[in-house]
Amino acid sequence: MDIQVRLVNGSRGKLIYGSLAFDCALGKAGITKEKREGDHATPAGRFLLRWLFYRADKTPNIQSLLPQQKISTFDGWCDASGHENYNRYVRLPFEHSHEKLWRDDDLYDLVVVLGQNDSPVVAGAGSCIFIHITRGQYEPTEGCVALKKADMIELLAELDPECWIAITPAD
Repeated sequence: MDIQVRLVNGSRGKLIYGSLAFDCALGKAGITKEKREGDHATPAGRFLLRWLFYRADKTPNIQSLLPQQKISTFDGWCDASGHENYNRYVRLPFEHSHEKLWRDDDLYDLVVVLGQNDSPVVAGAGSCIFIHITRGQYEPTEGCVALKKADMIELLAELDPECWIAITPAD
């Protein structure tokens, strides 16, 4: 069974998995079928959930069948489109552009990496597309799907380890 994500209005969406239904934040530019690095849009498509990164100091007893890794201060994700590690996990320090997974805010306390632009990686076709914790009252993201932390915890406990996410624009 796939997670279904649909655009509702602007950068707000609805995430549905079986009987679960949650509001979610999407990219500032909504959903696009032509994802490009820095376009602030959530990519349309069907993507495998690759793995879960989590802050064990903030969420120590996470229940999920997804492959998991505790986040450390050395964990990052390359978003330098010209680099050989573009859209891949990297160890910090890393001299090229990257996302730090260990953050001072709560956005990346739980991070599910989506299999978007990773097989094969195409330079400039988007990186760091995650499901993560929302900021405020579903403030727009840079292109990710974001949920309230309690909703994310509930979703993670129900997910099949072979789950996909299907992201579609509004009809």
